[in-house]
Amino acid sequence: MPNEFNDTWRRDFPILAADENGQRLVYLDSAATTQHPVQVLDAVTNYYKNNNANPHRGVYELAMRATDAHEGARHRVAQFFHAEDDEIVFTQNTTESLNLVAYSYGLHFLHAGDEIVLSVAEHHSNLVPWQRVAQATGAKLVYLYPGPDGRLTTDELDKKITAKTRLVAIAMVSNVLGLRAPVEEIVTRAHAVGAVVVLDCAQAAPHMPVDVKRLDVDFAACSAHKLYAPMGMGALYARAELLEKMPPFLSGGDMISTVHEQSATWAEGPRKFEAGTRNVGGEVGFAAALDYMNHIGWDAMMQHEHALLDRMLKGMAALPWLTVYGEPVADGRFGVVSFNVKEVHPHDVATILDAGGVAIRAGHHCAQPLMEYLGIGSCCRASLALYNTEEDVDALLNNLENVRKVMGL
Repeated sequence: MPNEFNDTWRRDFPILAADENGQRLVYLDSAATTQHPVQVLDAVTNYYKNNNANPHRGVYELAMRATDAHEGARHRVAQFFHAEDDEIVFTQNTTESLNLVAYSYGLHFLHAGDEIVLSVAEHHSNLVPWQRVAQATGAKLVYLYPGPDGRLTTDELDKKITAKTRLVAIAMVSNVLGLRAPVEEIVTRAHAVGAVVVLDCAQAAPHMPVDVKRLDVDFAACSAHKLYAPMGMGALYARAELLEKMPPFLSGGDMISTVHEQSATWAEGPRKFEAGTRNVGGEVGFAAALDYMNHIGWDAMMQHEHALLDRMLKGMAALPWLTVYGEPVADGRFGVVSFNVKEVHPHDVATILDAGGVAIRAGHHCAQPLMEYLGIGSCCRASLALYNTEEDVDALLNNLENVRKVMGL
């Protein structure tokens, strides 16, 4: 992808024009949260300046515009997932979406002796809720373990997804390894035994199309703040027939149909799960971010990010004192490269890089079982987005050389 396109996209993000420690900001922590293009910032500001009211509460013109903004955003997210509008529930983030599935589906439809299959590489948000469901219902957790290259094998799927499996929870892309799971193979095996599939799309949705109908998953969750939109906004896709039979997750205003002194009935569709006043400004920003990505196009974004990943991984391969986790190739990897510098704590690496204006994440990345499986306590993580450039990758590699010099490797 030519550099002029890289620079054009970068210029859409005001925060990236700022200096960091007196230097050009090299932001490589987009797997934690992305920055916002001016198009998203303008959409949010315009909503609060001109359309702010409480949706579904009033019949006056301003309230109707707020309702249109709310439901219009739902329609835009449904388009993104290739779903129907009544299959999209607005939440705060992926974590809330996954908890909604765990508590409204898992607690009510799983039983003692059932098995919940998940990868040891799952984010805590797609692991701890299922631990709690298992403890409450008597279901059993069964873990999928990746091979030496970080990828799940067919043999592992065949061994772990059995007639006892009732639910499979899997991240489409690992937030540590950056590798895409074999979702299609998992869905085929799960549905063959009558199990449902819960797909964590937090790290996949920013980097590739997620067509829930083609993938044939039962639930899918994502966070807007990883998709160039505001924090505090997420979405859950759920098959309409599953939403219909699931009880509410939260109770209160706007998720009811009728309320009497001793009883209540629920609203239909996704509104049954949307208690309380909605974050319409965040929803508007979410829709604007999806429009922004659509304007650029998946082909352009994916080619651009793949080229940057390839450049980063080849550069790291030339550093013998650095270890990359997961197969160190760009093919099948999206957005994320996790690594460690020999005998240097990840926090020290991140601090030295920050002095050079390079922002990465260091820690266990909410994936402690995977850290234990890899035999490490923590690691560094550099993550890419459409606004990153070859110059950013080179800045990371050059500053990693500074780490080697400062630490005397």
